[in-house]
Amino acid sequence: MAKYVELTNENFDATVAEGVTMVDFWAPWCGPCRMIAPVVEELAEEFEGKATIGKVNTDEQQELAVKFGIRSIPSILFFKDGEVVDQMVGAASKDAFAEKLNALL
Repeated sequence: MAKYVELTNENFDATVAEGVTMVDFWAPWCGPCRMIAPVVEELAEEFEGKATIGKVNTDEQQELAVKFGIRSIPSILFFKDGEVVDQMVGAASKDAFAEKLNALL
């Protein structure tokens, strides 16, 4: 079973440097974040080998949240070869996330 990558200041840049990466900025106390968590896990399985799925706990990784201007969560950033190419704010459907990922592959 594939799993998303827990992203931190230490591994963030290396993780998003190549290929397509979806990063979920979330926090444990955030209701909509908990609502999309199973969707993020499913996407990590379905896109294994094609795209990287990562999560940033904004409570623990505040520097990353500030770096990317995250003002509300969940915020989902899509990276291609280290550059932010798309963004979604708020809970969305699995299909909406998958559509964005497929468009970048």
